[in-house]
Amino acid sequence: MRAKEKLRNRQSNQQPSITNNMKQTLFFSLLLLAPIFSFSALAQSPAAAPKAPAKPAPAKPAPATPAPAPAKPLVPALPNSPLSGPDSSGSQDIVKILRKAKSFNTLIRLLKTTQIINQVNAQLVTSKNGGLTILAPDDGAFSELKAGYFNSLGDRQQKALIQFHVLPVYVSSSNFDALSNPVLTLASDSPTGYQLNVTAYGNSVNISTGVVNATLTGIVYTDKTLAIYHVDKVLIPLDFSKPKPIAPAPALAKAPKADKDNSSAEDDDQAQSSKNSSGAISFVSTPGTTLVSFAVALLAAAATMSC
Repeated sequence: MRAKEKLRNRQSNQQPSITNNMKQTLFFSLLLLAPIFSFSALAQSPAAAPKAPAKPAPAKPAPATPAPAPAKPLVPALPNSPLSGPDSSGSQDIVKILRKAKSFNTLIRLLKTTQIINQVNAQLVTSKNGGLTILAPDDGAFSELKAGYFNSLGDRQQKALIQFHVLPVYVSSSNFDALSNPVLTLASDSPTGYQLNVTAYGNSVNISTGVVNATLTGIVYTDKTLAIYHVDKVLIPLDFSKPKPIAPAPALAKAPKADKDNSSAEDDDQAQSSKNSSGAISFVSTPGTTLVSFAVALLAAAATMSC
């Protein structure tokens, strides 16, 4: 009985020690396995995603460049100038524009009588890209000309005078300073004929022909292809003042030369005739010697017969 009790007591005393030993073993085992598990977990965990690049700060918009101010017209508009742009029919009627602006009756009449209006209208239709510019003198400017000046010109000069007031290009009221001198006109029949010079400064545009200095005083009409400006003087071309070249005098016809051979033959004939008709010539000689010559002739004849 005692042996059994001792065995029980020994077993009961050994059980707590075994339990303690197991706890210690398990504890140490966990300490040893913890780094392995942690290393495996790190190895199996996905790689950290790269950081997204920082978004650049939105750039500040550059300050808007102000639109260039429209060029200031060098020629002011006239108070009576018609509205810009073609009429309701879509045509650019130059005569109608000038008549509506008033004070251009003389120019209208000369455009018609010289028929330059037909050329100008045709030029305007065929040169829509280049356009035309008309420098229009008013009635007062024509009245300052010498009385009868226009009628004293020939037909060709009358046409050239009106054409001289038309530029074969469109020039806006703010673009006169871009022209290159000398400026060709519709009358220019050569690169050096019927030209004028344009000077623009400040709010003034001056026209010089070499004979007349004039100023553009206002806009009569303007659109994209036709511009009409009021000029305070009639523009007289310098070509009208150039002296005309003197025509060479016609060459005098030379007298035909006498034939030397014929003259020599005539001289020989005259000498021979003198020799053969010495007696006849003696008769024609002076009256005092007529009988002497006749006697000599008879003596000569008798001597010949005796021989």
